[in-house]
Amino acid sequence: MQLNTENKNHFIFIFEDIEIHILGGMNDENLSRLQVTLKINKVDDFNAIRHNLNLYNGTQTEKLISRISEVLEIRYVTIRKAIIFLTKSLEEYRLDTIQEQEEYNSGEYLVTEEEQKEALEFLHSKNLLEKTNKLIDKTGIVGEEINRLLMYLIFTSRKTNNPLHCISFGRSGAGKTHLQSKVADLIPAEDKIEITQLSANAFYYYSQFELQNKLVLIEDMDGAEDALLPLRELQTKKKVTKTVVHKGIGGIGRTLTKVVEGPVCVSGCTTKESMYEDNANRSFLLYIDESSEQDEKIMEYQRLGYAGKIDIDSQLDAIKLLRNVQRLLQRVTIRNPYAEYLKLPSSVFKPRRTNIHYLQLIEVITFYHQFQREKIYDEVTGEEYIETTIEDIKLANTLIKETLLRKSDRLNKVTRNYLESLTKYLELKEDKVYSNREIRTELRIDETTLRRYHRRLKQEGYIKKRDDIKGDSFHYEIIQIDEFKNLEKTIEQALELCLEQFVTPSEVRQS
Repeated sequence: MQLNTENKNHFIFIFEDIEIHILGGMNDENLSRLQVTLKINKVDDFNAIRHNLNLYNGTQTEKLISRISEVLEIRYVTIRKAIIFLTKSLEEYRLDTIQEQEEYNSGEYLVTEEEQKEALEFLHSKNLLEKTNKLIDKTGIVGEEINRLLMYLIFTSRKTNNPLHCISFGRSGAGKTHLQSKVADLIPAEDKIEITQLSANAFYYYSQFELQNKLVLIEDMDGAEDALLPLRELQTKKKVTKTVVHKGIGGIGRTLTKVVEGPVCVSGCTTKESMYEDNANRSFLLYIDESSEQDEKIMEYQRLGYAGKIDIDSQLDAIKLLRNVQRLLQRVTIRNPYAEYLKLPSSVFKPRRTNIHYLQLIEVITFYHQFQREKIYDEVTGEEYIETTIEDIKLANTLIKETLLRKSDRLNKVTRNYLESLTKYLELKEDKVYSNREIRTELRIDETTLRRYHRRLKQEGYIKKRDDIKGDSFHYEIIQIDEFKNLEKTIEQALELCLEQFVTPSEVRQS
């Protein structure tokens, strides 16, 4: 008596001289039924009975036993025993399979002693973020030095109580999805969920703690529009709830509340900068480098790949090390003794959320350096914690400057890039006036796009139309040439001022 499951689509069960084939294997994980398609015959006998039934349905099963006994001339008691033992064997197999799948889905990678030693040595390194960025470079992520490190830290924040989130913007083919997926490769598989398309109710069907402290990756936010509301709730309230009516025995309905707990770290990509404002307010906005210099870096890397001159083994070793580093990071309480002095420039739009993003970025940098921080114990509560250092804040200031600049800018990235290119051209020309035809030729921009840029720039007061200049093309004059440089300088000074307020001689000596 044995159940042979070597072929997942064709199990075989032998009981005495009875041979039972389970055609299609076991495809039903609903424990309330045991639906199978059977072929029953005597060993070495071509005469067989085929039947589809639910083995938990007593009426169906008794009818099948009687039919087998009559047609195949097998004693009723014998075939009944065979069906009982078959049912028991299939139950055991199904439960074992479900348990193995659950262990696989939630099972953590076991870090070896040697891997743990290597990861710990890395986490104790001086200039840890600099070394991390160099190691990220070795994994095959070309350029994007600030974006890739910032994204890595944002993904790391999933293990804290206050995770950060990010949205990557860029035109189609610019590499935003590639950057997200490559940085996500540095996160252990058990800690992330990758999504291509989501339905409106998808998040409510996860088990209560299945998403907790996970990284949720959305390849294209346009394919997840219906799920953006519960996603925002997960980001803000750190849980989603849904009330449904469930009919019980006798058709009597009762109200059930489905709860899925966070927190989660969410990362998504889109080409439509203005469409996801509510989500963007909760996220770091990462703009992909679309410069010609970045294009050349990527193309050079592609050429080296086809020439067989990229060390794939070194890439895999770097990825493995960074994943193990992530596995060693543990929950820890963090206190920032300098937080009350960290004031952002008044030019930043929506300062409340930007302020909390700034503080959370400092927190995750401290979290990443946890193995280099002294453990301190609260004298009153006895709580163990580590403290943020001035160096953590300096690192955060370097990484967040571009984000603050974009959040302070009245223009979106593509319009700003056009204005900067226009400004450079006019500086070389030593003039402030230009024509549509001239700019279309020099900057190679199509007429529709140029018209859209000019409409926005006029609305914001960056340019004005020169009706006094006649010709076969419209003429414009740029008004605010140094506006962006002044904004950048304002943000740099504000961040430097934060540091000056609490750097004392004693603290300098300690650092």
